[in-house]
Amino acid sequence: MARILGIETSCDETAAAIVDDRTEVLSSVIASQIEVHRAYGGVVPEIAARHHVEAISPVVRRALDDAGCTFDSIDAVAVTSGPGLIGCLLVGISAAKAIAWSRRLPLLAVNHLEGHVRSAFIEQPQIEYPALALVVSGGHTALYLCPEEGVYRTLAKTRDDAAGEAFDKVAKLLGLGYPGGPVIERISRGADANAFELPQAQMKDGSLDFSFSGLKSAVRRLVQDEGLVDAGADGEVPQRARDLAASFQKSVIRVLVKRTLRISRRESVRSVLVTGGVACNGALRAAFEEAVSREDLSLYIPAPRYTTDNAAMIAAAGFLHLDRGAHAGLDLNADAAMKL
Repeated sequence: MARILGIETSCDETAAAIVDDRTEVLSSVIASQIEVHRAYGGVVPEIAARHHVEAISPVVRRALDDAGCTFDSIDAVAVTSGPGLIGCLLVGISAAKAIAWSRRLPLLAVNHLEGHVRSAFIEQPQIEYPALALVVSGGHTALYLCPEEGVYRTLAKTRDDAAGEAFDKVAKLLGLGYPGGPVIERISRGADANAFELPQAQMKDGSLDFSFSGLKSAVRRLVQDEGLVDAGADGEVPQRARDLAASFQKSVIRVLVKRTLRISRRESVRSVLVTGGVACNGALRAAFEEAVSREDLSLYIPAPRYTTDNAAMIAAAGFLHLDRGAHAGLDLNADAAMKL
C-alpha cells in the first residue's frame, strides 16, 4: 500500500492532501482565496500566485498533521502541472520538487483535468468502464471517453466560455457577486425557470462541442431590456431577476445533460461521471439523476468536497502514474494549456 501527498495550486485554492491506496483520504486541506478575489469579480492571477506562496507551507504541514503522519511515511508527491494559471502552478510545482528532492521521493506530474475525472473514484471505486466523464467547472467544460483506466479521449469541449465562467459572468451582470454559481443556484430556488426562453448553441459543423457565449449574450440583452443591471447589488433580488437566473441555470443544465447522454448512447458507455466545481450545483445533480434513471447507465458524481479544486483528487490520480512508473524529473515545468 502506498501513500501519496497531493498538492494543487492551479487557480485560487491552495490545497494539500494525504491519500492511501488510491481511495483512502487521510486528510484534505484547502485554503480558499474567494474573499480575496471577490472585490474584483474574478480571480486576479498575480494576487492568486502571491497568496499561494504564503499558504503552501502551512497547508502542507496541516495536511500532514491532520493525517497523523510525517514526510517519512510519504511514498510519493503528486502535483498539478497544468492546466491552470502559470504563476499559481509554479508555486505548487516548486514546493513538490523541494519535498521530492529533499526526501528522495518520486515526483508525479498530474493533469488537473485527470484529477477531476479521478475524483469520482475516491468514494466510488466500483465504477465500470467504458465511462464518459463530464468535467464542468469555472475554467473547463469537456466530455472525455475513458475506455479503460488512465486512458482519456476528448469527445466534446467548450469553444468559448466554460459553464462555471458563464455563471460568474451572468451573476456579475445581475450584481449578485462572486462566485456566481452558488448565488445563482440559491436565488433560483422557487423561481420560474420557464419565464425566459434562452438559446442553446448548435454547432454548424455538427459537432457536439459546447458554447455558452450566445447564451451569455442573450442574458445580457434581457438584463438591459428588463432593467435588471446590478439588480441584486443592494441585497434584495427582484423576482424578475430570480426568474432570469433560474432560466439561465436551466438552459445550461439542459445542454450539459442533453450532450452527455447523446454521446453516452453513441459510445455505448456503462458509466457516466459528472465532475468539477459546477457538479456542486444541486439542480444539475438532480437533472442528471433523473435523466440517467431512464437510461441503462450508472451515474457517479463526487461528494461536493471533491468537486471543487482539491488535492485529494490529484493524489488519487497520482497513483496511476506511480503504478506505471511515470515519474517526473526535477526539470518539471508548468503547462498552462495542458491537454488531457
